[in-house]
Amino acid sequence: MANPDLTALTGDYTIDTAHSTIGFTVRHAMVTNVKGKFLDFSGSLHLDGADPSASTASIDVKMDSIDTGSPDRDGHLKSADFFKIEEFPTMTFRSTKAESLGGEDYRITGDLEILGTTRPVTIDLEFNGAAKDPFGNERVGFEGKAEILRSEWGLTWNAALETGGVLVSDKIKLNFDISAIKNA
Repeated sequence: MANPDLTALTGDYTIDTAHSTIGFTVRHAMVTNVKGKFLDFSGSLHLDGADPSASTASIDVKMDSIDTGSPDRDGHLKSADFFKIEEFPTMTFRSTKAESLGGEDYRITGDLEILGTTRPVTIDLEFNGAAKDPFGNERVGFEGKAEILRSEWGLTWNAALETGGVLVSDKIKLNFDISAIKNA
């Protein structure tokens, strides 16, 4: 399927959470990766097909929706050791800069707030295309990835391993599969 002229994509979009994923991967016990995602989030995009640098993104994530496939682990992540969801129920991202890298590749930089700490993060994106779905919705899709150090947001809980190293890596890989619907 051919992509339409990018200028035709200009407009405001709402992230379709039923067809999108905000996930992460973290090294556990220095030997394996644990993956998780957030089940409750919302967001919007403003795309400018003629001038991608004028595009913006905004995402709000409900931290109590974390899902790693293990209720015990999820409970620990929600606790005061990690996300303190009673005090900090939401993680937010607000873009500050967007740029075209050529072809289908883009980069968006913004402010990520976790635990009341706001720091910049850069997300590399690949534009997956645009289409009209069977219900008449104009859709766009993006895949994105970024790496952060959780300690920079005050997420420092850990446990030393007898064999050396720590239970939870500092580096977190973020991944995004986003489908967004153009607003009427």
